[in-house]
Amino acid sequence: MAVQEARQSTGADGAHEGGCACGDCPHGARQGHRRAVAAFLRVRDEFAAGQGLPPAVAHSASASRQWVSEELTQRAEEVAERGRAEGQAWLARLWLRTVCVVGGMVLALLLAESLTAIGAGWSSARTAALLAALAVGGVLAAASWWHRARGGVLAPLIGEDNRMSTSRTVAASWILLVVYAVLLLAGRLAAASGHAERDALLTGLDLARGAGLVSVLGVLCGIAVLVRRVVGLRILAQRLQKVPAHRPRAADLLTDDSGRGAFADIQYVAVNAVALLFAAVRLARRPDQLPDLPWGLAVLVLVSAATYLAGKYAEGGRPVILSVVRAREPGDLDGPIRTGDDIEIRGTGFVPPGAHGADRLSRTVVRIGAVDVHVPLVPVTGGFRNPTDTVLTVPVPVEVEPGAVEVQVITAGGAATNRCTVQITE
Repeated sequence: MAVQEARQSTGADGAHEGGCACGDCPHGARQGHRRAVAAFLRVRDEFAAGQGLPPAVAHSASASRQWVSEELTQRAEEVAERGRAEGQAWLARLWLRTVCVVGGMVLALLLAESLTAIGAGWSSARTAALLAALAVGGVLAAASWWHRARGGVLAPLIGEDNRMSTSRTVAASWILLVVYAVLLLAGRLAAASGHAERDALLTGLDLARGAGLVSVLGVLCGIAVLVRRVVGLRILAQRLQKVPAHRPRAADLLTDDSGRGAFADIQYVAVNAVALLFAAVRLARRPDQLPDLPWGLAVLVLVSAATYLAGKYAEGGRPVILSVVRAREPGDLDGPIRTGDDIEIRGTGFVPPGAHGADRLSRTVVRIGAVDVHVPLVPVTGGFRNPTDTVLTVPVPVEVEPGAVEVQVITAGGAATNRCTVQITE
């Protein structure tokens, strides 16, 4: 219904006005997604309050629960489709913003150099710095246009889960600083007229001066590659669950997949930001050599990197079933599990980080013997009561044969839990 409403809001002439939600332009994709989300939340809260149920299923608790779950799942898929369309539109227009930001930074550098040149005079170092900034900015702008459909210059920084990668972003920031510093020295070397000046510039590239910077750059680039390998192996071993995001966000650099602040990521970004600022100031003060990063600051960056890598090894975990019991309503008599009864599966890790949306929750499956049962969505005001990360409630279908059967949960991330044996009676 949200999709039809969004389509009907488009004029017959196809003009994209302020309220466009047709999906053919970035503004329309964003408005269409917002309207679909608002409609879904309204319907979910109505169902949670017991409203909107058809009379044919209102008399049966199990039938109404199944109908509500199917209806919410269908609507959630429409919202997810709108979200993916908005993400693609956001990436498509990001390259132009990148070009504007790069151009603004070059203009800011020109303004700063012009202001600082008052009284001191314009020098060849200022010219080389401006030319180096133009070269780096031109390459970034060209890369943004070339990869405009995948986020411009952010394309290499977006992980396989469609989130901004903290390790890649930090390593790319150091690479940009080093490339700019080398271009600055190359420009000064090209403009140098005397042997003494050229020798001094070449001495500025000695490893003894840039050992701290080179060490930090090598370690951070290695961590960016290693983290990708570690995450991939943990996913294959079902030790880590990854659910793709609709689009990357800047907050991904400081949070985990569920959107909560992550200590390892925050300290990694903060320490490297301070070290980058120090290196940039050193380069501005001494443009005749690579920034000589003190070993104390370099060791601090390496300790931060080790903490970040340890956090990547420690995060996640395999979903586990601890027990399966018969779900008992108030007033029910105690008894064994029979076909048609609800069972309550207790454990941990049933809902992967970032999978709290209805379209992801509806993909949770419980395998009872040879029968796959989709976990029904049970709405409450502001969220869902089922499924949760620690408890799942599903009915035992009549197709399950009485006797000892194995119960297993397959999460939205594709990970499978251990098997737990329960006894089904007639």
